[in-house]
Amino acid sequence: MSQNFSSPTSHLTQTPLLTHLDAQGQAQMVDVSSKPQTVRQATAAGRVRMQRATFDAIAAGNSPKGDVLGTARLAGIMAAKQTANLIPLCHPLPLQTVEVQIIPDPNLPGYHIEAMVKIKAETGVEMEALTAVSVAALTLYDMAKALEKSICIEEIHLISKTGGKSGDYHYGDNA
Repeated sequence: MSQNFSSPTSHLTQTPLLTHLDAQGQAQMVDVSSKPQTVRQATAAGRVRMQRATFDAIAAGNSPKGDVLGTARLAGIMAAKQTANLIPLCHPLPLQTVEVQIIPDPNLPGYHIEAMVKIKAETGVEMEALTAVSVAALTLYDMAKALEKSICIEEIHLISKTGGKSGDYHYGDNA
């Protein structure tokens, strides 16, 4: 079964440097010891779509497993703190702030999840913000699956990041 897949960067004129690979192409943790500590912040978002009856049951506090939104929010915060244990090449970081918001959207119906992580360190916290959103969404699914199995986790992505050598990024920019 041979397929020809193009590289995700094949459309670029210059291939970006992959800092997580050594000269032999083996995965390695990036050495950040010579980088200055700067304030860095990242925000990620995603959403969880469900049937109206499931949304209404959660809003009314009628889930068999209890406090769906509170549990999902705490799971997101805990996940951000465990990112280095979950993603192999992430640095363990002393996070200063982790905020997770779960916002109801009756028009979806479902919930928007947003996580903001902030630190003063040598490396960024994008993965921590993305992990927080992902685990909050997975926990919301787990807490509500007794009500519905077709819950859909969608569009987890980085909204913004500030600080660091590569500069700022905002979703929708051409970076």
